[in-house]
Amino acid sequence: MADIEKAADVNSGEVVPFPGEPKPDAAAPTPARVLAVANQKGGVGKTTTAINLGTALAAIGERVLIIDLDPQGNASTGLGIDQKSRQISTYDLITGERPLREAILATAVPHLHIAPSTMDLSGFELEVGHSRDRAYRLRAALGKLNEVAPGQVAYTYVLIDCPPSLNLLTINAMAAANAILVPLQCEFFALEGLSQLLKTVEQVKQTLNPELAIHGIVLTMFDARNNLSGQVVADVRAFMGAKVYDTIIPRNVRVSEAPSYGKPVLVYDLKCVGSEAYLRLATEIIQREKQFRERRAS
Repeated sequence: MADIEKAADVNSGEVVPFPGEPKPDAAAPTPARVLAVANQKGGVGKTTTAINLGTALAAIGERVLIIDLDPQGNASTGLGIDQKSRQISTYDLITGERPLREAILATAVPHLHIAPSTMDLSGFELEVGHSRDRAYRLRAALGKLNEVAPGQVAYTYVLIDCPPSLNLLTINAMAAANAILVPLQCEFFALEGLSQLLKTVEQVKQTLNPELAIHGIVLTMFDARNNLSGQVVADVRAFMGAKVYDTIIPRNVRVSEAPSYGKPVLVYDLKCVGSEAYLRLATEIIQREKQFRERRAS
């Protein structure tokens, strides 16, 4: 929590608005929606959700950019980006050395791009820990994304794959995001740590990003053969109510296999239950986005 408090002290709680993203024949510019996929617990399906949700959104017509903010680079690997191709990475853009557009790579999925990660990110906190803008580095980089030159992609969604910890990288993601999407595994310790994550989101909202919201909680790794999974679903819905998405991601061997082939599961096996679940989740997120827009307009 010290990172949040320090960042708030030097920024006075002021939040710089995102510049607009020009759209052809549009009366007003519309920025890309930025969702941070975050949970400080590891092994909850966070990267798997970022990859496959991004693929599902692209499949239904959205233009999606994934920001790999985890030094392990699993999202990059899972989308088939090898180490040699990561000449410019998210480390370069959040340290201000290169603009975001130069880091973006195409994937095998139409309309889905990625800014890859390298292990250099692991030193980010030590390098910029005393900088006045340390909590806003990613926000500044993303602001330029909405300045679309001819021939460049005008993204509609940006998904940030956060590291499995509440460190300065995650704080940067929360300070840059419109909303947080929380993957939560259907296992015994599912609710452990959720309250801490929600507390962190609230602190970021109060000090760095007043517009930040919880977009939703997606239950992952559901095993219908396990009574505990059903109990966890009931407990999380009782605790979080409407914040929990209707869609539940099942435990599925095809979902687990896909990253080893450098593919999202929707490309690896479109017909499997995991692929179908992520398509439903994408549709549900689009519906929630519509509701958010209606509330803001009213």
